[in-house]
Amino acid sequence: MPAPRTGFTAPLWASGFRPFFLLGVGYGAALMFAWAFALAAPDAVPWPAFAARSWHAREMLFGFAVAIVAGVVLTGLPSWAGTDEVHGSPLAWLAALWTAGRAGVWLASASGIAWIALVDLLFVPALFAIVAPQLLRVKNRRYLLLLPVLAALFTVQLASHEVDDPSGAGAGAMRVASQAAVYAIVVLYGLVGGLFTSVFTGNALREHGRGDQAPFLPALEAVAVALVVALAALDLGGASDPWIGIAALACALVHGWRVARWRGWRAADDRIVLAMNLGFAWLVAAFALRAAAALGGLVPADAWVHAFTVGSLGMMMIGLMTRVVLRHTGRPLAVPPLIVAAGASMFAAALLRLAASVHGLGNAPVALSALLWALAFSAWFARCAPMLLAPSLPRKPAPAPASNSVRE
Repeated sequence: MPAPRTGFTAPLWASGFRPFFLLGVGYGAALMFAWAFALAAPDAVPWPAFAARSWHAREMLFGFAVAIVAGVVLTGLPSWAGTDEVHGSPLAWLAALWTAGRAGVWLASASGIAWIALVDLLFVPALFAIVAPQLLRVKNRRYLLLLPVLAALFTVQLASHEVDDPSGAGAGAMRVASQAAVYAIVVLYGLVGGLFTSVFTGNALREHGRGDQAPFLPALEAVAVALVVALAALDLGGASDPWIGIAALACALVHGWRVARWRGWRAADDRIVLAMNLGFAWLVAAFALRAAAALGGLVPADAWVHAFTVGSLGMMMIGLMTRVVLRHTGRPLAVPPLIVAAGASMFAAALLRLAASVHGLGNAPVALSALLWALAFSAWFARCAPMLLAPSLPRKPAPAPASNSVRE
């Protein structure tokens, strides 16, 4: 029996998805359990940071979500863009920076020494410094779009530290910074998630003899991204509601057309593809909700944020992370029942969170939604963490891709 590997040669440091899915999901689940408790028993909360909603938003965005983004980017680029794999000690140091950032935020909250939290700002620039030189050498220039998105995410994160004040103008500025971070993630989601979802859906359709992957339309993809950027600029810039509503409606229509072209309903029996397509359905719903809020005041202005962060991002993460873990650890793409249950819990969490927002139901349903979210990722963690820590199984050669597919 071979001796277990230790240090930077351990399986955990073999690929970017391993440490960042493990750290991100574990941290996100812990945050949401704490948030559910804070909402259910506000007078008994022992964590001073949770007294302000801005801390919940910040850590879910710059702690949890950024970790998952890093895992997807570091794993996807070598397979899709042909960049070098980041592994071993560079990957370990990057994970250490992320961990130090989380520690700095909470130490600053507990001690009142604000500058300690600034270590949180080191991670995204470090990720940028690793991927930028590699992307500059890639022939497909579309991958360069990742760089301004990471730069925007860092800018917003920096702004969130500058306005860290739980009351008055600081609280309003923190809401704007959080919303700007959400828009940056929406852009990245549309680019990366759209590529993955269309290709994986096409693969499933071919496998079952139900059709082929929808042809890639560069103009449609460019318009889809440009509309999100325009909506973000209008919304964050304080434009009038009619302009925001028109831009949001245009986003809903264009992204709806984009999703319809993939024909994900024909592969609904593939659990991973189903989860990823449901994630994009929630994205279209989020844009529609933003339009409804701006054009008629039919829903609260922040309803779209919950539709995206809980419904769209949550469902996509469950589906995409499961596929990455199974595929890149040499396991068959058979979704375990516990992961199916996690997806159902996430979908229920999104519906409940949206209902609470639209109907103003108070803290109890929001706390229950947070609990369902935390349970979903706890189930994912329980099932997938052992795979992340163990060596990969021998991987069978992948079949030759179709001409319009991307190798993985």
